[in-house]
Amino acid sequence: MASRTNQRVLLGFALLCATALPCADSSRLNAAESPSQPSVATANFPVATAARLAGDGKQTRFILDLDQSISFRTATLADPYRVVVDVPQVNFQLAPGTGAGRGLVKAFRYGLVMPGGSRIVFDLTGPAKITNSYVLEAANGQPARLVLELEEVDRAAFAQTPAPEKRPELRPTIAAVPPATIPVPPEPGSKAGAPSDGRPVVVIDPGHGGIDNGTQSSGESEKNLVLAFGLALRDRLEKAGKYRVVMTRDDDTFIPLNDRAKVARNLNAALFISIHADALPKAEGDAQGATIYTLSDKASDAEAQRLADAENRADAIAGFNLSEEPTDVADILIDLTQRETRTFSNRFAHLLMGEMKSTVRMHKHPLKSAGFRVLKAPDVPSVLVEIGYVSNKGDLEHLVSEGWRSKAVGSMAQAIDTFLAKRMATAGPGN
Repeated sequence: MASRTNQRVLLGFALLCATALPCADSSRLNAAESPSQPSVATANFPVATAARLAGDGKQTRFILDLDQSISFRTATLADPYRVVVDVPQVNFQLAPGTGAGRGLVKAFRYGLVMPGGSRIVFDLTGPAKITNSYVLEAANGQPARLVLELEEVDRAAFAQTPAPEKRPELRPTIAAVPPATIPVPPEPGSKAGAPSDGRPVVVIDPGHGGIDNGTQSSGESEKNLVLAFGLALRDRLEKAGKYRVVMTRDDDTFIPLNDRAKVARNLNAALFISIHADALPKAEGDAQGATIYTLSDKASDAEAQRLADAENRADAIAGFNLSEEPTDVADILIDLTQRETRTFSNRFAHLLMGEMKSTVRMHKHPLKSAGFRVLKAPDVPSVLVEIGYVSNKGDLEHLVSEGWRSKAVGSMAQAIDTFLAKRMATAGPGN
């Protein structure tokens, strides 16, 4: 096995030196700096176990499975068109035949280019730019992954591609810049072909509705309290004019949980906020304050799990086309998207907590996670906010107070502004 690996490394080195890059290219694309390494036979180098391409001639994604995170640098080259990825020395244990092309990539090859440095070279079908590149940490039984996303461009746009960075660094697990705003479909009744306004879409989801009252206390129903809060938040956001705001319900209507998430997905929403107001059974004592939930496969505590189970039972009352992908590739693409989306969801949850704690009372453990089905859109950052406990007298007084509602809505609007400001700046006019 060791002999076969050494042969593969030497073959990769020969291919890269002989055909991949002119000498001038090699000089300006040195592999990532690293301390001197022990011999191949004894070094504990990162191991690459699988590589795959997905997508088409417009957008293509490369995914490399690794046993640990690595640093990397990328660059694009012309005549012929190539993408080069420099990484610290990697032990490539990829299946025979790995390197076949797809989409924007004719083929790719890999190997050792110097002691301590490896390289992956992609031969392209034409000019393309790197729209995103990042390393995902190992999580939830999935390996660490190096991800590279390519998009077709014309030669003029390719010529404007920035030069490679001179200092190697480990990219963040999730790209620092959120994706640009995607224009939303025209609203029902609008003229065919009319351009959308391009603003980020914020979906507000007042929980329950119709025959599902939610929790009730002292004559107040959760469905009515959260609808009033959701409408107030909508009005505040629409007044600012920065976003297109969509309600999953704006009256006393029951909406199935899955349909609520579909609203956000169908509109390519930038953010989904579900509003609820919990109550604890008398036997479980008293609790107060607002709580912000993000999605988790495992609830962060027993109370969160109980709440998620209760909300999920409510239904009993009433950018890559994965269809053409092999099942294993589709599963990986979905996993990558979900992991990125959860990171953005957690980022917004922390921003929201920071804003709300200065204006409203928060639960003693304000950030939690649970398996809410309404939060499971894999590509839309989502949170569920329990704005208070209707079972707590003090919280209930706040929930029915317009003054309290105005302060809480203001802090939530500020968190939304902070979260989406960078996305709007990145999108720019006309995008």
